[in-house]
Amino acid sequence: MKNHDNPRENKAPRNIVLLGLVSMFVDMSTEMVSPILPLFLVALGTTPAIIGIIEGITEGLATVLKVFAGYISDKTHKKKGLAMLGYSAAFFYKLGIVFSTTWVGVLIAKIVDRTGKGLRTTPRDSLIAEAGGQGLGGKFGLHKMFDMLGSAFGVLLAYIILTQSAPYKTVFYWSLLPAAIGVLILLFVKENARQDEAALPSVETTLIQPAPKRKLLLRDMRPGAKIRLYLIFVFIFSIGNSSNAFLLLRAQNAGINTTNVLLCYLAYNLVASVFSIPCGKLSDRLGRRNTIVIAYAIYAAVYLGFGLKVNAVGIGLLFALYGLYQAFISGAEKALVVEIAPKDFKGTALGLQGMAQGLGVFLSSIIAGLLWQYVDISVPFLVGAGLAVISAVAMLFILRMPDKAATAV
Repeated sequence: MKNHDNPRENKAPRNIVLLGLVSMFVDMSTEMVSPILPLFLVALGTTPAIIGIIEGITEGLATVLKVFAGYISDKTHKKKGLAMLGYSAAFFYKLGIVFSTTWVGVLIAKIVDRTGKGLRTTPRDSLIAEAGGQGLGGKFGLHKMFDMLGSAFGVLLAYIILTQSAPYKTVFYWSLLPAAIGVLILLFVKENARQDEAALPSVETTLIQPAPKRKLLLRDMRPGAKIRLYLIFVFIFSIGNSSNAFLLLRAQNAGINTTNVLLCYLAYNLVASVFSIPCGKLSDRLGRRNTIVIAYAIYAAVYLGFGLKVNAVGIGLLFALYGLYQAFISGAEKALVVEIAPKDFKGTALGLQGMAQGLGVFLSSIIAGLLWQYVDISVPFLVGAGLAVISAVAMLFILRMPDKAATAV
């Protein structure tokens, strides 16, 4: 049994810290923009249905790219280059927003951003998995802590700027600076020419097997029953996991003004940042299945609350609880995928998970926008809560199934 309390084992490797700082600054930039972007779109006269279509299209694009970026990084072992390209897109996204005067301009800018997201996520997660140290949940939790801390700083900066009666676009201009800093930090991340097998977790059985002694080909992956069912219910859960834009619009609908909406979003990011490391380490001890089920249960409670008529204080508490969900899910789900994937296909497996999530979010954002505009604003959240409960129950059984290795062609 591994000793996760050994300080030498728990010391954060250099690459994880650097990648964490990259995410911190880039997310600081992104979250200066994200919480006010739906409000900016509404100010431009954009309807909730169009906002849902914008979110759906851009998430769908990122979804497709995640799988191929993961596969390319596995095949070429050039993860840093893809990550650099992806993070650079975050800078040009904000530049595009600055010059946008209609929702079409915002859509084009977000396509650039989500393209970058699709390119960088799985190579970055592969670099984290390959870093030294023990406890995958703790490593991903540490990275998520940096990520959410940057988000919190970004929301706080946007709040400070807006309280000075500055227009939205002033925030967009300032968001360019941390994006540029994040890309520069990435230059100092070191990448091995070949994957260090000793740094990766070993499992006796895997659910996806590459063909032995053959060139690495995507068609050689044949997922076993357990991973197929897992990805199916990740997809089902994600159909109810609409864009955070709808949570922000719900807060505004409850009578909360723009600056206080940002404070609600700040609470979400702060809670996620504070609890990401403890929850990641908890998944190393409690098990991935139990941690994921707890996360889904928290999510169901949050979305049920958003679907009910609650006051401003209740909305703020729900945002904080949503941050706790984020802390529970982030380390556990990525660690689970890395553990069940073979060493040659870890990036690809992370991409498959991202694809399942992204396809769900693609549908959910469009559906949520239509339900909000043409049925009732509570319906998207009640649907999300129901799908989370179904997925939580399914995961209790799916992740208890024995690991049966799949054959490869």
